[in-house]
Amino acid sequence: MKRNETFETHLLGNTLSSNSKKAYTLSKESFYGEKKNEKVYYSLHEGLFLLKNKGMKIISNKKLLSGGDAFKKFSKIEKNFPIKYKIYEELRKKGLILKSGIKYGADFSVYEKGKRPGKDHSTWLLSGKESSKNLNIQEFILKNRVANSTNKKLLLAIRDAEDDILYYEVNWKKL
Repeated sequence: MKRNETFETHLLGNTLSSNSKKAYTLSKESFYGEKKNEKVYYSLHEGLFLLKNKGMKIISNKKLLSGGDAFKKFSKIEKNFPIKYKIYEELRKKGLILKSGIKYGADFSVYEKGKRPGKDHSTWLLSGKESSKNLNIQEFILKNRVANSTNKKLLLAIRDAEDDILYYEVNWKKL
C-alpha cells in the first residue's frame, strides 16, 4: 500500500463506509473500522482522523467533503463530537486504539499499544467531559462500577478552558 494512496468512503445518513482495498488493509493492519457485509464501517471520529491522516476521501450526496465540512457535518450528527474527536485524535496519535464504548456506557473502549481489538481486551473505558459541565456523582459511580465489573479502568478525559485534555485514571482500591 502506497503511503499517499487515497480511498473513498461514503456517508449515508450517519453511516460511513467503504469497500476499497485500502479500507480493508487499514482495518486489518491498524484496526480502523469494523468489517461487516463486504464493507468496512467507520465511526465518525475514525472517518475524520483517516481523512486528515490516511488519505480517506469522504463523499456525501455526491460531494467530496473537506476536513472542515466533515467536522461541521459530524458535529451536527453526533452529540459532543468536537471533544470526542479531539480525544480520539490525541490518543490515536499516541498509538492507542479507540473503539466505541457505548455498550459500556462510555464514549470509547481504549486498547493499549500492542493490544488487538477482537483478540485482546481493552484496558480503559473512557468518557469525555467539558470542565464546565459537572459530573453527576451517580453517573461517576455507575461508570466506575461498569469499568470494575468488566476488568477495565475508568479513564476520564476533561477538556479545560484552554482546550487541553486532562486524563484521570480511576481505580478501585481494596483495603
